[in-house]
Amino acid sequence: MDIKQGNNKFYIGESEDDFTAEITFVYINKEAINVNHTFVDPSLRGGGVARKLMDKVVEFAIENNLKIKPTCSYAVKVFPRYPEYEQLIYKS
Repeated sequence: MDIKQGNNKFYIGESEDDFTAEITFVYINKEAINVNHTFVDPSLRGGGVARKLMDKVVEFAIENNLKIKPTCSYAVKVFPRYPEYEQLIYKS
């Protein structure tokens, strides 16, 4: 499964506009991003795709010394499950 990086997103598919799964974020400031949307096509659900996309965002945040504010329903649900994400949470 090839996860590609786009403009403020990671996705699976042919292009940023033709995807079967995506996770998007916006910059809050130069130190933090807001993970605001996650989508996985029904044909891919149940295979851990959303988690793989989240892992890419986390990896991106770590590499760029960013904090994360989870606001999409998936991110809000998954962040508390993984203690290793605690250090990345943006507290405004």
